[in-house]
Amino acid sequence: MKILLIICMCFITLSAESFRIEATNLVKKLNEYTILDTRKASQYKKEHIKNSLNIPAALTYDNKKNNGEVIAPQNAEKLFRNLGLDIDKAIIIYDDGTFYDAARLFWTLEVYGFTNVKILNSGFNEWKKNSYPTSTTTPKISKSNYIPTINNNRLATKFTTQIAIKTPNKIIIDARANPSYIGKLSTAKRFGHIPSATNIPASHNIDNNKLQPINKLKEIYKNVDKNKKIILYCTIGRVSSVNYFALRELGYDVSNYAASWKEWGNDFNLPITNPSKK
Repeated sequence: MKILLIICMCFITLSAESFRIEATNLVKKLNEYTILDTRKASQYKKEHIKNSLNIPAALTYDNKKNNGEVIAPQNAEKLFRNLGLDIDKAIIIYDDGTFYDAARLFWTLEVYGFTNVKILNSGFNEWKKNSYPTSTTTPKISKSNYIPTINNNRLATKFTTQIAIKTPNKIIIDARANPSYIGKLSTAKRFGHIPSATNIPASHNIDNNKLQPINKLKEIYKNVDKNKKIILYCTIGRVSSVNYFALRELGYDVSNYAASWKEWGNDFNLPITNPSKK
């Protein structure tokens, strides 16, 4: 079947907006949302938040062994249709509480045109600890007629990242831990970081299994110019999705380089900076 691919030229808001929901609020409105569990299928089957559907975060990748490239349009269409998802549905995402997988799906859904998505500001472990409703059964699903749309404002590529290196109105942020940024550790053949990139580790966005409050996020990103386009990357576009989520809440114009260092660090034709060798 031929896929209709629509390029979404969406208006970018630069105002802060909350994309999170607290468990105390969600528990009162379980029937008002489509709830997505990003944990492994085995964990979901054992127990999950009542009414939630399972979409393991691994399904957001085109080929996770190679890099973090996002799921291809034809596969996204099948996946989202089978889950009954439409772009205007109110969606809540959760994982185990690390937020990396929940943020990865949040970003993926925004790339594919979904506009009403939030993350539960705690994971399943916290939900169960509070004795909130859980289940072991999968809700009945009515397939949707979802058609893939691509929001290129949210998706960075090797090409757009290359351009950003020498573009004054663009900022590249490396979301990996500092040892990787300075070239002490690497999951690729080369060590270091993308030239001009600054380092804001994804872990800075989380505290005690909670997303940092907005005022803390503002402090973390206070030196990041809000008038410039932000490109994020990490190893496979997973942990950088947490930075993406934080910057979206703060109203930045931000995109995530899906293939990330796994692609860049293994391409010897691309420039790198390795502080550990200086």
